[in-house]
Amino acid sequence: MSKNKLTAEQSGELLNILKVRFEKNMNRHKGLSWEKIQSKLEAAPEKLWSLNVMEETEGEPDVVDYDKKTDEYIFFDCSPESPKRRSLCYDYQAWDSRKANKPESNVIDKTTEMGIELLTEEQYRQLQELGKFDLKTSSWVKTPANIRELGGAIFCDRRYNTVFMYHNGADSYYAARGFRGMLKV
Repeated sequence: MSKNKLTAEQSGELLNILKVRFEKNMNRHKGLSWEKIQSKLEAAPEKLWSLNVMEETEGEPDVVDYDKKTDEYIFFDCSPESPKRRSLCYDYQAWDSRKANKPESNVIDKTTEMGIELLTEEQYRQLQELGKFDLKTSSWVKTPANIRELGGAIFCDRRYNTVFMYHNGADSYYAARGFRGMLKV
């Protein structure tokens, strides 16, 4: 397998997983056709590779929207709890500032490596309208520059049937905090 490209067998397996998930969760994408989505995925092997990385890290990517203006399908990580990419600082600057107990990496570099974007707070709330996510975990979300410049970063979760947005130092990391990604195809 070359970098950022799946074999035909891997592509077929992933497309099958995505199709089954799509059909099982029709409430997430009313009025959308799997055939059209699959056709777009087959024409974009680098996007399929990114979805595979999301899947391998237990993100359970699924279609949650369609942008008519750009003709793009939007995938979010839809795993019940934050995907298995946790214990990460928010960004490289935060990671680099840690003098001891540095985590493996940071969220912003990981999203770039995966070819995806970090969910915004608005997108996270959109996801929560489709189900109940992060009842035991939390997920970093894209932090506005004015907060990040002061050393902070934001994350969200769902508790007491309410979606909360919180703050933490960008250099913090926790075993129960990961991140959710978004991919446009």
